[in-house]
Amino acid sequence: MVKLVDVARVAGVSRGTASNVFTHPELVSEALRERVLAAAAELGYGGPNPSGRLLRLGKVNAIGVTPPGSYGVSVAFTNSYFREFLGGVGAECDERGASLTVISGIGPDKTWGIKNALVDGFILHQREDAALIEARRRRLPFVVVDLEGDAETSFVRIDDRAGGRLAAGHLIDLGHRRLAILSVLRRDSTDAPAPSLEPVFHGPNEARHSLLRGFSIDDDRLAGYADALAKVGLSIDDIPIVECGADLVANATKGARLLFDKAPGVTAILAMTDVQALGVLEEAQRRGIAVPNDLSIVGFDDIPEAQLSTPALTTVVHPIVEKGRTAARVLFEGGPPRHVTLPVTLAVRSSTAAPRERNMAG
Repeated sequence: MVKLVDVARVAGVSRGTASNVFTHPELVSEALRERVLAAAAELGYGGPNPSGRLLRLGKVNAIGVTPPGSYGVSVAFTNSYFREFLGGVGAECDERGASLTVISGIGPDKTWGIKNALVDGFILHQREDAALIEARRRRLPFVVVDLEGDAETSFVRIDDRAGGRLAAGHLIDLGHRRLAILSVLRRDSTDAPAPSLEPVFHGPNEARHSLLRGFSIDDDRLAGYADALAKVGLSIDDIPIVECGADLVANATKGARLLFDKAPGVTAILAMTDVQALGVLEEAQRRGIAVPNDLSIVGFDDIPEAQLSTPALTTVVHPIVEKGRTAARVLFEGGPPRHVTLPVTLAVRSSTAAPRERNMAG
């Protein structure tokens, strides 16, 4: 195998000069560059070995990202939220000339990926012990997304509780009192990647509501809903809740179907993701339920599809791209742990209106 030292010998320069031609050409005169490149072409030398460079520098100029849940790499292409998030991370990588690796979130695949991925650091969506332990074992930096880290852990998140208050407060201000909630039924590391999870119904007047398979962001959004409901004397425990998949509209539609069957009298639905809200909209249209005349829907995230649906979706504006960029920036810049909480707003569009009884009374 032809080595850089061979090129340097044929070109009559030092190994350092030959190396600069390939790695820092601005440091070498044009005449020397041409001489070294001619020698490389003569010997069939294609450039420095990347593996050797990694061993010398200890850097690969790439970061790894795990998905928000126990999903495979394909979720980067099928889930609108994660695509937007990766777009933000990728934009920051582009500005720094760095690469991006998506690491599977499925059980052993995740552990293997964090142990072996050729990256300089991680953006993690779950605070699972395996992920953090492996990241620390490799002594690589990481940033946690959507969770509050400890004093020694950097995190980037949004104000989920404030978003819940905005969403529920909007419906309450319109006059809705018969509401229902679609929450996210999360996968854990034991779930198979292919089958969707069956939705779960929590009826009103049951024991205190507690999400079966939620993340802390889901609990925060639920707490925000509860804050707004309490202002008009309503209890979150009296609101029907369905936990269902949020990775695909088809899975969300299954949850919407269960909710309509179990709680047919509701006039408004709070969905914890836009994908779920779109599932509700699809099922409502299938059943001939007019939105917003018969039913109001509020989503959460403001993915691109939210503005393109018919009617356009009222939703909490989640700065997904900015969150991705911020997480990547915190990781690249390093330094002491940073705790970043981004604000949210509400985009009021065409999927919400006063309940029918108020419209008729008016």
